[in-house]
Amino acid sequence: MYICAVFSARYGWWNEQLTDDTSFVTALKHIVKANVMAMNAILEIRPDAIFIQSESSEYYHAENPGAIKPAEVMNAERFLSLDLNYGRRIESEMYEFLFDNGMTKDEYHFFLDNNFRHHCIMGNDYYITNEHRVFEDGLTQAAGEIFGYAEITWQYYDRYRIPVMHTETNFRQGPNGDEAIFWLWKEWANVLRVRNDGIPVVGFTWYSLTDQVDWNSALREDANSVDPLGLYDLDRKIRPVGEAYKKLMQDWSDVLPTQSVCLRVPVMMPNENDGQKIEPDHKHLDSDGKPTSPANADEGNANVIRR
Repeated sequence: MYICAVFSARYGWWNEQLTDDTSFVTALKHIVKANVMAMNAILEIRPDAIFIQSESSEYYHAENPGAIKPAEVMNAERFLSLDLNYGRRIESEMYEFLFDNGMTKDEYHFFLDNNFRHHCIMGNDYYITNEHRVFEDGLTQAAGEIFGYAEITWQYYDRYRIPVMHTETNFRQGPNGDEAIFWLWKEWANVLRVRNDGIPVVGFTWYSLTDQVDWNSALREDANSVDPLGLYDLDRKIRPVGEAYKKLMQDWSDVLPTQSVCLRVPVMMPNENDGQKIEPDHKHLDSDGKPTSPANADEGNANVIRR
């Protein structure tokens, strides 16, 4: 949601091809509202549905003291899509920003009144382009990996406190053939780090399964340019990173079982759901009826990777 609004109404690349604050707020509020309405429609049919938002996790670094203010503003704006999507009250500066650029009171209260956060998993994407250097005039450029996935994910989890999934990452297969493999290993290490630190992580995704076309220009050019980012090429031949991904799953499948309290999502099949309320899983409750911590669950499976 955030990326679509930024690319369409800040950078002028997609859809509206505009570059002002009012256009950004207009795009953002409509994109998020569409997502909320879709969740509501699905929940009317599947009240046990769980939604995974794939949203970009960003951070903006001030280049110098004069850039602190614009960096702070951008670091507040990066949360707006999920704040609205999860019905979270907006802090004063961003509240004024939204209303100064066209959001109405009724539109704002739509998000507060349609809060489906308890049905959501916060999917956050991280690429080497997700961190930015901010200059005094507000311009930005790619900073590369400074904080990394683990640090930025903590910032988002601290804000929303719902289960997390690393929903997108990739890296080009470079001239040595192992550049993507190294990035895969690094992202997986970050996922294990935040999981060991207590964030309930439910999944990890390399995007995409096959190579992409024209994403090297963010789809702004119809050049049929193949970007070697997939686990497989477009002829369905597995790439080295695909082999590494398979091995990663094989190596960790016994250490990170899906029955772990950190990796469980209570979904019922459609034929099992007749509209009844889904009761909580009591397997991991203590004598006082409180959930046990991941470190105490499933006979220590959640803690095994600390050893």
